[in-house]
Amino acid sequence: MKYQINYENNLRCSLTHEGSGNELKTDAPKDNNGKGETFSPTDLTAVSLASCMLTVIAIYLKKNGYSEPRVSGSAEKKMSNSPRRIQSIEVNLLIELNETDSSEEMKSAIRNVAKTCPVALSLHPETSQILTIEFKTYSA
Repeated sequence: MKYQINYENNLRCSLTHEGSGNELKTDAPKDNNGKGETFSPTDLTAVSLASCMLTVIAIYLKKNGYSEPRVSGSAEKKMSNSPRRIQSIEVNLLIELNETDSSEEMKSAIRNVAKTCPVALSLHPETSQILTIEFKTYSA
């Protein structure tokens, strides 16, 4: 996949996904000389980790014949200053599974799938990844 990135001004960039034409913008964060009016590049890294985890969980469940999960979550990053980099990303997920799909074996498999998503495996080894998953069940 290819992307176009253009520097606009005032520490803002526009990014275009060539396959779809979708566009988003990034700003430098307020703590690094920017306006912080939209996602920073490091914010995108944090939400990419959470999104990747959710995506591979859904793929795993679908491939194994399970019901589509109800999933929501959040991501939070912490920066270090010397060197300036992402120190940690905390991902909190709430996964609601059909009660017939909810076993300890399934929960363990979901945790493993999330922790081994492509973004998780691509981050610097010194970037701490903290994953918390809360499981709830619902009746079909």
